[in-house]
Amino acid sequence: MVAYRQPHLPRHLELESENNPMQKIKLAPHLPDFSRIVYGAWRMNDDVDNAPTDALEKIQAALDVGITTFDHADIYGDYSCETLFGEALRLDDSIKNRIQIVTKCDIMLMSEKYPYRHVKHYDTSPAHIKASVDASLARLGVDVIDVLLIHRPDPLMDAAATGACLDELVKIGKIRAAGTSNFMSHDWNLLQANMTTPLVTNQLEISLLAREALTDGTLAQAQQVKAPPMAWSPLGGGNLFIDGEDDGGGSAWRLRPALMRIAENYGVRTDAVAIAWLLAHPAQILPVLGTTQIPRIAKLGDAFKVDMTREMWFELLELAQGHEVA
Repeated sequence: MVAYRQPHLPRHLELESENNPMQKIKLAPHLPDFSRIVYGAWRMNDDVDNAPTDALEKIQAALDVGITTFDHADIYGDYSCETLFGEALRLDDSIKNRIQIVTKCDIMLMSEKYPYRHVKHYDTSPAHIKASVDASLARLGVDVIDVLLIHRPDPLMDAAATGACLDELVKIGKIRAAGTSNFMSHDWNLLQANMTTPLVTNQLEISLLAREALTDGTLAQAQQVKAPPMAWSPLGGGNLFIDGEDDGGGSAWRLRPALMRIAENYGVRTDAVAIAWLLAHPAQILPVLGTTQIPRIAKLGDAFKVDMTREMWFELLELAQGHEVA
């Protein structure tokens, strides 16, 4: 097994310690440090009993490996995950001062909780954004949301009104910063042009099986505006590792032997290698991982044990896309 060799890190990235190699990153000077790996709470209520004590155990397991940033959305768990998370925090109030909260709004789901809705849609009106923020603060039981994301681009968004609303929420202290999710660069530019405060991140689908952001301009823009992006579904929805399943193009089958070889070399799981591939990108991607299994949460920091060389990175890219680079 190759000894763990810490890679050279940019100045704004710091390792906690050799025993806890989680990196911290600044999304903006006025924000607290965020953990480079983010715990996604979208499956937190998947357990049979959904007890706050179980949720607290998952939160503590994440904190034990240095993960301090937690990703939510108002809609997760049919509008229940934020409530469960807040109930868990009330069992140990000290945790609130150790974590960063990211949440999202604007998707309007069809739900028994909102029987008057007739169709799934988006709502980026100031009235809805403000009501959603107030509801998230109450459900989570916190005084401020560190980063609020607009969950999906809304074709009916009034950019001037939405931008002014986000600026106001920052000014009055209900959110520390705003960002986006699933925005293309032109969507981002439109919203940012109508704001005085900077957007700080764009949460995108990025993985070895979803590589569009590498070439469609979104990761290039993230670097240009110095807004490290977050990556949802960074393991391709699990298709990289589930026997008998693939993404349809055969890339998972091609990747698995290489992932297994690298994982064995570093004494980690194959998912750590796939995450290390994202961490190596100069956009400083923050992968969002949502496993509910405590033993797997305990291993989420192992990605930092993989020294992802340039040749290793391109080998995995080549296997993912099925051909060498031009």
